[in-house]
Amino acid sequence: MAKESVKARQRKREKMVAKFAEKRAALKAAGEWQALDQLPKNSSTVRLKNRCQLTGRPKGYMRFFGLSRVIFRDMALSGKIPGVKKASW
Repeated sequence: MAKESVKARQRKREKMVAKFAEKRAALKAAGEWQALDQLPKNSSTVRLKNRCQLTGRPKGYMRFFGLSRVIFRDMALSGKIPGVKKASW
């Protein structure tokens, strides 16, 4: 599990990206690079990292579910994700 400070930092970045998204897009379209440099660095989407919503694990992330592979497997086997079951043939 990731440290709480790492998860908090990620949440802070997500909020900042959402806050400045329109302004950043307008400045990019206008080509005002100097004004774009004045915005906070954490408002850039490049600085976001895909992390598990429950544990904050950065590796093995499944985009469709927003979970890491470990948590996804536990939840799927316990029946907590609707429509997902273990394959057998």
